[in-house]
Amino acid sequence: MSAFRPPDHLIVFETDHWIVNHRVDSILAGYLMVGAKAETNDLSRLPDAAQAELGRHLATTQRVLRELFHPPHIYFGRYGHDAGHSIHFHVIPVYTWVMEAFEAYRNRKGWSRALELDGSGLTHFIWREFCESESPPEVRGPSVAETVRRIRREVPDLTPS
Repeated sequence: MSAFRPPDHLIVFETDHWIVNHRVDSILAGYLMVGAKAETNDLSRLPDAAQAELGRHLATTQRVLRELFHPPHIYFGRYGHDAGHSIHFHVIPVYTWVMEAFEAYRNRKGWSRALELDGSGLTHFIWREFCESESPPEVRGPSVAETVRRIRREVPDLTPS
């Protein structure tokens, strides 16, 4: 397996063991991926140095997203096991306007208002509507390109040259 490498214009920072990039297929500005360079899908098989860096990278992405874009929630997760992708983590900003778009979507679908606006529902909505949909909801805020530029400025010591 050769590890997936995102396009350079989406990489926000890179170290010896990790690449942090904007999700390739997402129009939701700030949806980041923290991907291992090692060709494994098993966290326990990463080099010790890579394991030690992971927490710092997750914390850095959360701090930068919170300080620059002020989402009320930031979700972290590890999903999937696709061939060609090393272990990676999703960092998903959940903006107020995303929660409002979810409410509108839920109303259009006729879903019960009793259903909670929870992490799994929002994550599913974000994947389907901001990553896969041919007609996604309106996006508010900076573009993906501007978001990548702003994050790179915030973490210049980790930014690729």
